[in-house]
Amino acid sequence: MSDKDKNKQLIPALERGLTILMELNRHHREMSFAEIVKRVGYPQSTSYRAVQTLEHMGFLRHHPVTGLYSLGVNVLKLGFEYVASLDVVQVGHPVIESLCEQTGCSSHIAIRDGRDAVYVARVGATNATIRRVSVGTRIPLHCTSLGRLLLTDLSKEEFESLYPDDQLLNKELGAPIWRDVLWELVQEDRQRGYVIADSYYHFGISSIAYPLYNHDGVMEGVVSIMVPVHEFTEEERTELQAQVEEAARTISGMLGHG
Repeated sequence: MSDKDKNKQLIPALERGLTILMELNRHHREMSFAEIVKRVGYPQSTSYRAVQTLEHMGFLRHHPVTGLYSLGVNVLKLGFEYVASLDVVQVGHPVIESLCEQTGCSSHIAIRDGRDAVYVARVGATNATIRRVSVGTRIPLHCTSLGRLLLTDLSKEEFESLYPDDQLLNKELGAPIWRDVLWELVQEDRQRGYVIADSYYHFGISSIAYPLYNHDGVMEGVVSIMVPVHEFTEEERTELQAQVEEAARTISGMLGHG
């Protein structure tokens, strides 16, 4: 189907409403109606109907004093219901909160979605000097040690189906270029059972990651922390590794893994 034919299938009113919602992001959390009209580029009457509909359905909130619009509770509800539907997030979030408190390191839970690692939970350390990774961030699996660990649950057939080409896209410094090289790294990670990597995705940052399994022994995701290389001694990193391993064991146990 050509782009022209695809456009014929679109619902203009729905497209306008979603465009307005997407404009209210972390950089523009509140906007006046005039700002909304200016940013989306729709006629004022069209924008007004869209805004009124979104407000009526709870996807926009109109502040009674300032007159500004912000995302309504139903937007948050949709997002949180999706994340909360993942049991690993429900049981894992309190554990990574404790892990962050114990280690002083930002802690995360990520799952695999196709060829991407998706961060579904995070707790940021108070004094973290590392660039934040937000919930919902997607990173190609082969570009991160955490992502490689998510591949260890795949058979060779599943792996080759996921990566049909010999050469990998989305190249990052330090990441493998060839599929066969990635497979060998994944097998090493599988044998080891965890990953500790220095400056693999971000220079100067170490990561420690352990897998999370459910009651059927299927990998549900990974738990990880990020550690500035220069801030910790080798002895301290060994202790951190043990703490991440314990967090992974706790979450897996809560998911029913024996």
